[in-house]
Amino acid sequence: MAAAGIETKAGNHSFRATGITANLQNGGTLEKAAAMANHASSRTTQLYDRRRDAMSLDEVEKIGI
Repeated sequence: MAAAGIETKAGNHSFRATGITANLQNGGTLEKAAAMANHASSRTTQLYDRRRDAMSLDEVEKIGI
C-alpha cells in the first residue's frame, strides 16, 4: 500500500468490511453478500457489516454538552 501512497494501515478484513457494507447499503441482501464473501454462514457476514457504526455515530452526535 505504501507504493500507492496509502499510509493508513488496512488489511484484507478492512476491504472485506467495506465491500460488504457498501453492498448492503445499496440494497444488497445479506445472503448475497455472504455468497460473494464465500461465507458458509450469514452470521459471519454480519460481523463485517459496518452500518451499525454509522448509526452509532449519528446517535452520539445528538448528545448536546
